[in-house]
Amino acid sequence: MGAMSMERVAMHQMMRASQSTEVKPVSRETIRRIFEFARPYRGRLIAFVLVSVLSALLSVATPILAGQVVDEMGAGGDRSLIVLIAVAIAVVALADAGVGLVTRWLSAVIGEDVILDLRTRVYEHVQTMPVAFFMRTRTGALVSRLNSDVLGAQRAFATTLSGVVANSVTVLLTLAVMISKSWVVAVLSLLLLPIFLLPSRKIGGRLATLRRESNDHNAAMTTQMTERFSAPGATLVKLFGSPHAEAGEFRERALRVRDIGVKSSTMQQIFLTLLTLVSALALALVYGVGGWFAVDGSLNAGDVVVLALLLTRLYGPLTSLANARADLMGAAVSFERVFEILDLTPLIREKAQTTPLPAGPVGIAFRDVRFAYPSAEEVSLASLESVAVLDSRGGDEVLHGLDFEVKPGQTVALVGSSGAGKSTIAQLAARLYDVSSGAVELGGVDVRDLSFADLRAGIGMVTQDGHLFHESIRANVALARPEASDDELWEALRRARLEPLVRSLPDGLDTIVGERGYRLSGGERQRMTIARMLLARPQIIILDEATAALDSTNEAAVQAAFAEALEGRTALVIAHRLSTVRDADAILVVEAGRIVESGTHAELLALGGRYEELYRTQFADAD
Repeated sequence: MGAMSMERVAMHQMMRASQSTEVKPVSRETIRRIFEFARPYRGRLIAFVLVSVLSALLSVATPILAGQVVDEMGAGGDRSLIVLIAVAIAVVALADAGVGLVTRWLSAVIGEDVILDLRTRVYEHVQTMPVAFFMRTRTGALVSRLNSDVLGAQRAFATTLSGVVANSVTVLLTLAVMISKSWVVAVLSLLLLPIFLLPSRKIGGRLATLRRESNDHNAAMTTQMTERFSAPGATLVKLFGSPHAEAGEFRERALRVRDIGVKSSTMQQIFLTLLTLVSALALALVYGVGGWFAVDGSLNAGDVVVLALLLTRLYGPLTSLANARADLMGAAVSFERVFEILDLTPLIREKAQTTPLPAGPVGIAFRDVRFAYPSAEEVSLASLESVAVLDSRGGDEVLHGLDFEVKPGQTVALVGSSGAGKSTIAQLAARLYDVSSGAVELGGVDVRDLSFADLRAGIGMVTQDGHLFHESIRANVALARPEASDDELWEALRRARLEPLVRSLPDGLDTIVGERGYRLSGGERQRMTIARMLLARPQIIILDEATAALDSTNEAAVQAAFAEALEGRTALVIAHRLSTVRDADAILVVEAGRIVESGTHAELLALGGRYEELYRTQFADAD
């Protein structure tokens, strides 16, 4: 029984060794912040440590009581005392079970609270990051911070801390009792410890290498599956790729994972066999040397039993303490990686004192606006982009002293070559980025002086790639106004020319649209985003190629909806189709980040400049 206990402990330690990785030294600042983070949990942590110490004390009590039973079983033993000791053993077992439940409950409460706190902080902080951050960051790396790193940090409180305290108490008490019974047996038992640890270290290191290789292949397979199983990825493979080549590449990785699994299982079994022999040798030493002393009369038979039982409870805590530093450093590194996210400063921040957006129709004004996209160092981390060094490029000015105004109730169109800066202008108006110099004003108020709530309520934007979540139609349309009634939802869908389609669906508003809305056609997805904007009823509407995905019939229907939605509102429209911009109050021609022409459709055609050229090359057929 003792040998099997040692085997289980050894296997557990070997698996921990195989999961550990070499970690860098952790800064004092990180340690300080961890203690600061633990401050709200200090009461429960103290209780957790005390209960863990009590559990360690109980684990040593049972072998001592068992040894007394053996001594009393000799000639002239007191039967009533034997019964009393047996009852004490039962009480200790019950107490140990109760303490174990309390320990597990405290561990779960502290661990889950830490996970909740860290995940919430990271998620809330990531939501404050600018669009540039998400354009550079690898989504999987960011999700990993919310999952594996948060769990690694949680283990520091829920497992490692109590383990260090309880194991230290257990080792000290166990050694004290063993030495008091026979210092010779105790010392000889410790001499076997290197034989116990070295195989776990060596084989554990080899298993760690295999595990990392397996994880790399599994990560590659997960990435391949994620990309190929999405609707766009599957379409791309069918159109341009080779399904057989894709399957062959996947199979090669899966075969390697299979081979690693077989090798790992074999090594684990070899290790278990070796540890079984070591365990038997350790117990044989205790019984042999202890029995020799017992026959000589220098040691009681009960003491031999106590030494044997304590030996089985000594190696586990010792090996745990041997790995404690790596566990603590690993947890600290997890905290460091979480703090790394929390330390990212959002480029776009809300002022403490904001200015309200005026009620009613408001205009848009660009005052000598210059803009350069932020560099990677300003918005991202190398670890989140899976690169060694961040791209140093960036900072080149793309908008050069823009000055224009869209008066309240006006519709102004932006046209120009692809990459001229039209979408950048729209993003600055919505404050998805901040200007490098100059100012963007809504209703005479600098957008940097507005609250985020006023910005969201005041501006409605529809882009060419209207995004939908893998949720219901109701949830996607009501994103801007969760409190909207069903009647309001149906009205928005009607105005976006989607009501007949949604009513024909079996689940109506509760129909799930699929990942990125791919259960709908391109035009239906776009009209869904238009319905969302219509429901929000913003003061300013920005349309960035909003009808690009629609055919002529759908475009005409949506244009009618837009005409109704834009009535009395300020609008900034970006489009390549003449039908979208022809009736605008003014048209701005943007080239290379500058406004090169402005006027009405007729005025610009008469001018015979860049707009007239665009009209001939892009708009004439549509006209």
